[in-house]
This record gives sequence, structure tokens and C-alpha cells, in this order.
Amino acid sequence: MARLANKIILKTLQGIGKKSWKTIYRLSDFLSFTLNRLLGYRRKVVMKNLQNSLPNYSESQLKSVADQFYRNLSDIMLESLKLQSISKSELLERVSLDTSLFDKYYEQKKNLVVVLGHLGNWEIANLFAAVRLSHQVVVVYHQLANQTMDRWLYELRSRFGSEMIPMRQAMIQATAPREKPFLFFLVNDQSPNPNKAYWTQFLNQETGVFRGVENIARLLNAPVLYCAIMRKPKKRGYYDIKVEEITENPQELEQNAIIEKQIKLLERDIKTQPDNWLWSHKRWKHAKPRPLQTNETLDHNQQNEAS
Repeated sequence: MARLANKIILKTLQGIGKKSWKTIYRLSDFLSFTLNRLLGYRRKVVMKNLQNSLPNYSESQLKSVADQFYRNLSDIMLESLKLQSISKSELLERVSLDTSLFDKYYEQKKNLVVVLGHLGNWEIANLFAAVRLSHQVVVVYHQLANQTMDRWLYELRSRFGSEMIPMRQAMIQATAPREKPFLFFLVNDQSPNPNKAYWTQFLNQETGVFRGVENIARLLNAPVLYCAIMRKPKKRGYYDIKVEEITENPQELEQNAIIEKQIKLLERDIKTQPDNWLWSHKRWKHAKPRPLQTNETLDHNQQNEAS
């Protein structure tokens, strides 16, 4: 029975992926209305997150952001299905990026760690990077429990050459030999184990952050770049990827400074386009543990103690 259900789901997803962009956004409008107005999908979670994160917004402003968020969420879902059939030329038309930082480090034969949050369509960003950049794109991802759906998603994400690595293998695969310089692509704004996280203030709340970016960057001693996938105003389905360098030499920074800078940049960009972030995620479901261990704080004294 489960096998039949998976086949029906896959056929449906593949069929949607072949539709025109115009149809994709009509379907997205319908899905947005259904999730928001009919089902109230995680509406309480969305409103609570918005209220806590944007305390200066009025109730009407928060509701407006929430409504726009549901359209953004639906767009991401339907756009991601369209990625099954999107051409390389379409990707290059829909996403803009100044590649100068990437090009500089590729010429120097340097690997990179690239960190971003669930801002904009991260699935489009992955495929675009594989087409546009010279580096080998290596993406860390969460495996799905449903093996059929996990395989389908794996094939979609890797169709232009991205190397997909399950999160549990990230540290081991970070040092694997590759034929050319690579970039390690990590999304870093999910909810980690509170006892292993780095804790900081993010969007007006005490927040735990995955430490994998920090650990991998130090292991490779690779430059770290932050990317923000911003929607182009009044141009649905088009994105501008902004890139900033966090550090060129991770091992010279105090412990957790990389994560701290990345999370502040992400906060800035969320406030610029608040409807563009994944507000339905239960980001703050864990309480901050006390006392914190040394590796869970920003240690300004680490560098001095080591010297």
C-alpha cells in the first residue's frame, strides 16, 4: 500500500514539475490560500514567532507578513517541483550573483565554506551554484525517513552535479579528496540539540545554533562566506544572492565568532524581507540550558590563552 502511495505521489510531483511557470504560480496561489486560510497550517507557530521576533510591528503588520509568508512558502514548494525540468539557461535568468569572491578563491585553489539560512529558495540556490560556479558544490542535507521520497529529492538536488552529503557524514566528508576546489554549502538556522548548540541572541530571543559550520570551517581552515537569497521585488520567482565574507582565516578567530557573525547577518536580512524567511519552523522549541559549556559561548579569551 505504501509503495503504491509513493508511486502516486511521485507521479503527481513529476507532473507538476512539467507545468509552465504561469501554472506553477497559479497552483502556488491556491496552495497558499489553502495552507493559510483553510487549514491554518502552523498559523499559531507563525504568529508566535513573528510576535516574539518583531516586537515593534503592529498586529496588522504581523498579519500582513504572515499572509505574505504563506505565499512565499507556497512559491518555494512549487518552484522546487519545477526544478525537475528547469534548464540551465532558465536558472541563469532567474538568479543573479556577483561571483567575484568565488572566482578569486577558485583561482587560488581554495576550498570554501558557504553558510546561509532558510531565506528565499535555497533549493534554487543549490542548482544555480552547480551551474554558475567553478567550485565543486557540496551540500549537507537532512535525509528523509521515507526512502523513496529521499531518493527523489536527492536526484532533484544533484541533477546539475551537486554532491549531496547526509548531515551525519558532514565532518568525515569535509576532508574527502576531490578533483577540484569545492565549496561546502550549509543551511544553519534549524533547531539543534540544546546541549550541543552555540547560544546567542537572535531575533530578540535566546537561540541555539548548530556548530557544524564553525567546526568544518576550522577543520578545513577554509574561508567562510555568507549568502542571502533575496527575492527580487515585483518579480516573482527571481532572486538576487548577496555574498559577504565572514572570514578568510577561521583558525585565527575566537571560538564561535563565525557563527555569531553569520547569525547577525541573517537577522539583518530577515528584517529586510521578513516574509522571505521560514516562520513555520519551530525554531525556538528548546530552552537554553544552564550552565553553558565553554564551547556553547563566544570565547573572546580563547585566542589569548592559546598563545
